[in-house]
Amino acid sequence: MSNVVIGTRGSPLALWQANWVKSRIEEQNGGVTVKLKVIHTMGDKILDTPLAKVGGKGLFVKEIETALINKEIDLAVHSMKDVPTKLPSELLISVIAEREDPRDAFIAREVESFDQLPEGARVGTSSLRRQAQMLNRRRDLIIVPLRGNVGTRLRKLTEEKLDAVILASAGLKRMKQEEVVTEYMDPAVCLPAVAQGALGIETRKGDGDVAALTRFLDHPGTRAEVEAERAFLKKLEGGCQVPIAGYATLEDGVITLDGLVGAVDGSVIHRKKMSAGVGDRKKLGVDLAEKLLGMGADKILNEVYGAG
Repeated sequence: MSNVVIGTRGSPLALWQANWVKSRIEEQNGGVTVKLKVIHTMGDKILDTPLAKVGGKGLFVKEIETALINKEIDLAVHSMKDVPTKLPSELLISVIAEREDPRDAFIAREVESFDQLPEGARVGTSSLRRQAQMLNRRRDLIIVPLRGNVGTRLRKLTEEKLDAVILASAGLKRMKQEEVVTEYMDPAVCLPAVAQGALGIETRKGDGDVAALTRFLDHPGTRAEVEAERAFLKKLEGGCQVPIAGYATLEDGVITLDGLVGAVDGSVIHRKKMSAGVGDRKKLGVDLAEKLLGMGADKILNEVYGAG
């Protein structure tokens, strides 16, 4: 095929990611022309309400997936942390590209580290996962909900006189804005979101032509890590309403998965780390989820989802 259409959200970061895929495809496949089609998702339209209250992850991909199913686009480029664990039956994640820095970035106006925040500091974040972990360490912090793209969130640091904001490092690095980072947060302090920093390409099942054009972008190591993390999340049936974190690392054929489920107010955190051979990565995700459920994470999930 000589013409390919990529579906993407319209935020600066989403466009950077889609253009990166576009340039790589064109470099690798001479004679192929790639165009972008910007699709406005519900998550982009609702900016005055926390994601947890309006439906969570699927808000950033549903309209794009519909366009893919309807053959209005040939492939979709997503931040994998936005992609629900259950995909439409017609689609699959055919590529998971090499991961950017998965850590969270702490950006402050006056202090030099998270530990230096004054009592009662106001910290902006869009994530219940970050909120739970920050409040677990510092019950005195005031968490201020933060929505919008990277630039908007950085502006709010000054405009709303916040003491700090926490964003994903990957987006800042891709947008060449690392200079704003005060401190990269150790996963021991703030465990990343499932698939944070990973870029995915979604295609139609059976569309071999598109798969052939993009297969070279798949990174086996990142795919193994992300599949372990997503299996963990899927077993927990987690959405944006529950603080859930999962971060896998692959070394010498062994996957180590660090998982966390917390109460929104940070009063309770259940966390555990397990390892398995890379071939058992999905089972590892399920096993770790079951272990956390047995430790008490089930009570948190039941309270949030009203299933208890």
